[in-house]
Amino acid sequence: MKDKFISKYWGYLFLLVPIALQMIFFYLPTIRGVIFSFTNWTGLTDNYDFIGFKNYTAIFSDPKLIKTIKFTIIFTLGMILGQVSLGILVARALNAKLKTSNFFRGIFFFPAVIATVTIGMIFKQIFAYGIPLIGETLHIEFLKENLLSNPKTVVYAILFVALWQGVATPTIIFLAGLQSIPEEILEAAAIDGASKSQIFKRIEIPFLIPSISMVFILALKGGLTAFDNIFVLTGGGPNDMTATLGMLVYNTAFKNNSFGYANALAIVLFIIIIVISLMQQAVSKKFEV
Repeated sequence: MKDKFISKYWGYLFLLVPIALQMIFFYLPTIRGVIFSFTNWTGLTDNYDFIGFKNYTAIFSDPKLIKTIKFTIIFTLGMILGQVSLGILVARALNAKLKTSNFFRGIFFFPAVIATVTIGMIFKQIFAYGIPLIGETLHIEFLKENLLSNPKTVVYAILFVALWQGVATPTIIFLAGLQSIPEEILEAAAIDGASKSQIFKRIEIPFLIPSISMVFILALKGGLTAFDNIFVLTGGGPNDMTATLGMLVYNTAFKNNSFGYANALAIVLFIIIIVISLMQQAVSKKFEV
């Protein structure tokens, strides 16, 4: 009886370690974070008082919140539109049956394996020294200064860096979606005289709806929680105009020593991501093939 029980359930023992790690490093901190969001904990001592929903009500009167939300929305929309449109465009190009396809697939995916902080440090030097040198050489006025310090160009510069790395994974997702389309459907459409644009609109896009849904959620989460790349590039400047919600949570916790309020901000951000993701999934299911 004992041997039979072990032979039947021994495989579940391998799940204990990942489940335990998940509990220790994710679920327990999340629960503690929810608890601390109802306190005035500073993070410096073990002393704190429960203050109810005061942290949550204070969120809507925070003067920095509006500016942070504005940039976060712009950055998130840029990430979503950029990753979806560029990802599909590059995936269609890489889906061509060429001898060099595998080489170019590796090249386009290369940015995804580089650490985000490393990319931020590299592009910070490029924007500080490389691009101004090009501007001086070619006599292009707006390139003569650091694009990261110019309020008119800093958002575009950050989006460029984020998309340079962020479009790699969506490209692979869309490429897999394109390769899952049955060849007979494409051949039948071509025989019937469908143009490339008609095949793209009527066949490829409907088949890519699940992939678009996945990329949307990834880009949404990446945009709303963006931190490391922007922190390295601008630190939220100039004048806090590139500070994201994730950076606001960081500054509130580690610079202002308001861990209770920072946890409340993080919980609100978490709820926003869940609500938008659920809405997006509900909408995308209506268009799935």
